[in-house]
Amino acid sequence: MEYEIPMSTDLVNIIFGMKVRQARTEVNLSLSDLAKRAGLSPSYLTEIEKGRKYPRNDKIMRMASVLGKEYDDLVSIKLRPSLGYLEAALSSSILGRFPFAEFGFEREDLVNLLTREPEKASALLHAILEIARRYDLREEDFLRAALRSYQEIHENYFPELEQAAQAFTHELGAKYDFPADAPLNQDTLLAILQQEYGYKVDNEMIAQQSELNGYRSVFVAGERPLLLINNRLYPRQIKFLLARELGYQYLQLQERSTTSTPDEVTSFNQLLHDFKAAYFGGALLMPRATIVADLEQFFSLETWQPDVLNAMLARYDVTPEMLFYRFSELIPQHFGIKIHFLRYHQIGEKYRLIKELNMNQLMVPSGIGLDEHFCRRWLSVRLLREISAAQETGEWERFPPPDIHISRFYNSTDQFVALGFARSLLLTSGVNSSVTVGFRLTPDLYNKIRFLNDPAIAHVTINETCERCPLLDCEVRAAPPTVLEAEQAKERRQLALQQVNYHTSSAEIAQ
Repeated sequence: MEYEIPMSTDLVNIIFGMKVRQARTEVNLSLSDLAKRAGLSPSYLTEIEKGRKYPRNDKIMRMASVLGKEYDDLVSIKLRPSLGYLEAALSSSILGRFPFAEFGFEREDLVNLLTREPEKASALLHAILEIARRYDLREEDFLRAALRSYQEIHENYFPELEQAAQAFTHELGAKYDFPADAPLNQDTLLAILQQEYGYKVDNEMIAQQSELNGYRSVFVAGERPLLLINNRLYPRQIKFLLARELGYQYLQLQERSTTSTPDEVTSFNQLLHDFKAAYFGGALLMPRATIVADLEQFFSLETWQPDVLNAMLARYDVTPEMLFYRFSELIPQHFGIKIHFLRYHQIGEKYRLIKELNMNQLMVPSGIGLDEHFCRRWLSVRLLREISAAQETGEWERFPPPDIHISRFYNSTDQFVALGFARSLLLTSGVNSSVTVGFRLTPDLYNKIRFLNDPAIAHVTINETCERCPLLDCEVRAAPPTVLEAEQAKERRQLALQQVNYHTSSAEIAQ
């Protein structure tokens, strides 16, 4: 049984190309052989099979004759039921918007892979789509994952954006009287935005409309762009919003989010442009040469001194997340140290991983879709637990001092250094946030970061989630090891089956 479905022109071309390729393979013809016999050029036939071209009727008839197919069979858009999920995937918005070019290949290359074994590919895609549906994965989740991969492939360092930030400061430094390697202050950022790009900046409108209170900023395009800023933010947060807005304008990034945090993600370009503008803004607030020099001094310390990180926050007038994210951009490039960056939120008793970069191939706690409990020994979670406990007693600071530990995964030799901050969010009541950066502990890391030899730094054993952890005497365990127990029960069953097979085989041999 076959069925017919409405298709776009692009999808009709892809299906036709897939049918031609399948038919050619069935009769063991090379691309060149079919092209020669049908009177086509090999390059044109390649375009047909990739779904880029749709030939005229006379050419289709010649191809059908060589392939031993009926004309109507070759041009039909009816698909076997077993290919239904392949069609759904090829026509999905995710595939249509996925940034294949950023990863060095084209959509047609993926189509070629899928159509070599279309029925198997259809079954695989069915499974993937079903998993996405079951765990409520949206197109936005795939696009954000693509952006993270893009950043990790480049170790989150983009020299063209660094150079753009430097060029910006050199071009405008004299006019607005600021040094090239000094952090820009809020007044200067605001003046540039208004005088160079004609912005109007409003600090009252968001506060006057309760529905907008959760936004940090709202951008309204027009002949004179309007930027609404939430006046409940700290000055350092407002500075970043202004610096990022300069990034959109200086880099000429048109496709962008209009709210912060974005209400929706419509394309990969939107995410990429938001990232580029934020990178540019961070580079303006924390110039590369200056902060690299600060990091060199920090890493040369013989003991762990958290006040040095606090001094950096004050010097650049940024939040812990801004500082640590800048670390993730510069440390791999300038110190040869791979890094991971994690941001968690605590809402009640729940901990959610909000943002990550994982250039260390760290075993980031799994079980998000399974609702497992992250290991409470991770620095990210411990800091949240500590600030939450302090809030209950009323003795807490909105910006507690940073902390550090060296962790080792249970049953593993992998060790990591983690540095972290925790704070209470300003716009979201009852939510705490932690941000950490970490490095894989290697023998040469002790030479690069001298304070790692400090005996005062705590060493802890960690795992992924409580459900997978064998540390039964853990003082902060939040759930029993149900996943581990299920795995152990499975191992016992497998052992019992092996014993049954062994005894059965022995008995047969004895007979």
